[in-house]
Amino acid sequence: MPAIPACLIGIDIGTTAVKAALTGLAGQRLAGYAAPYPTARPAPGHVEQDPADWMAHVMAALAQFAQHPAAGRVAAIGITSQVNTHVFCDSALAPLAPALVWQDGRAAGAGAALDARISPAAKTAALGAPIPIDASHALARMAWMAQTHPVLWAATAHVLLPKDYAIAQLTGVVAGDPLSAVGLTGPDHRYAPAILALLDGAADRLPALHDPLAVVGQMRAGPFAGVAVVAGTMDAWAAMFGVGVAQDGQAMALSGTSEVMGLIAAHHTPTAGVITFAPWRGITLHAAPTQSGGAALDWLGTLLGQSPATLAASVAAARIRPDTPLFLPHLEGERAPLWDSSARGVFAGLAGATGPADMVLAVMEGVAFSSRLALEALEQAAGRHPGELRAGGGGTRADIWCQIRADALGRDLLRMQAPDAGAIGALVMAGAGAGLMPDLASAARALVLPDRRFTPRPAAARLAARRYALWKDLYAGVTPVNAGLKALRDRSG
Repeated sequence: MPAIPACLIGIDIGTTAVKAALTGLAGQRLAGYAAPYPTARPAPGHVEQDPADWMAHVMAALAQFAQHPAAGRVAAIGITSQVNTHVFCDSALAPLAPALVWQDGRAAGAGAALDARISPAAKTAALGAPIPIDASHALARMAWMAQTHPVLWAATAHVLLPKDYAIAQLTGVVAGDPLSAVGLTGPDHRYAPAILALLDGAADRLPALHDPLAVVGQMRAGPFAGVAVVAGTMDAWAAMFGVGVAQDGQAMALSGTSEVMGLIAAHHTPTAGVITFAPWRGITLHAAPTQSGGAALDWLGTLLGQSPATLAASVAAARIRPDTPLFLPHLEGERAPLWDSSARGVFAGLAGATGPADMVLAVMEGVAFSSRLALEALEQAAGRHPGELRAGGGGTRADIWCQIRADALGRDLLRMQAPDAGAIGALVMAGAGAGLMPDLASAARALVLPDRRFTPRPAAARLAARRYALWKDLYAGVTPVNAGLKALRDRSG
């Protein structure tokens, strides 16, 4: 093997697994790591993880990479993670309770109460956009903890995202970044005083903010002791770089547990349901994260007793027909662009002849339609209509699902080689942050390699457009039913 002058490590603490990659500066993949960890659902709407599980796999990945012949050339480590998942820690960085995953809805009431205290205009002035204080918002989580577990809240010294927790464990430095602090930071990339003022004690428990490309510390121990660790940022931004999107006009489609659509454009029209980040290093990202992507296929696989990969293989040669059922993938509510916590999943058009393959296709298409709804909102916010989306994530491994997405979106989908876009993006940021590459765009060009292009099939795209209109009607039609079901749940609970 030719000598490798420098190497990078990227780590992604995702919703269901830790993924990590070791590469050279030309993008050559030297080693990879992927392992799942459990998610607990102790009650309806409660979704928790044990931070010890995250760290066990982070350390296992590093131990595996340490055995590689190129380990001594590792120059920087980047870490990204799921966002709006929060771990409450004491002053010694020990977790005081299981981490609240972004899907956890128990803080919805606390969030609504906070949201009612600040007008959309005031939020826009503070944050640059009317970002809702929903159940996954850090402030809602802290208010809920203060109300329901006051002793634990009093002992809380830090409220951290998974990547921030991992960096603190590895380096001893408590550091956050402004892009991951969704709904907390203003256009100046500082915490917004008007938002933090809504909850006493919030400001004291949030980490100091660092530029995502800043080297915040060095590894304290182990075979990589002394190696620079870059602050990094949330998975959506990291995965964006991990699919090679880093310039104005480029768009991404990320498929993991949820779908995340993103579009870079300097133009900004405030649009309901869209998260528009303040410009950072010349990048203005308009993002729309949905609630359920791969999670919907996982759910169906559990019902049918088959893995998602087996389900995808079972429909590899199939096509969506006019009588294929419609599916709303709102199993845990919906995020962008609807932000409707009471939404629920629906199959429509079931018949006696409907079989498992029809349901698989319906789920894949329903997820693709949720991506289209999100993308349309992004285009309104950004004033751009990209002809191509660069795609990555575990949900893009199946060719059939990528083709369904291309048909549903009505534009080309360019899939990247590496399925672990978040980990690749983390090492792209590590390379730029450690000064090994001049900027993010250069790092992305060097480290991200394309795999296959999927182009809309004319007949399938025309059918998808008609079905998409019905899909939107379906959501509108079941909205009052879901509201009624929520009222029943609230009264019984």
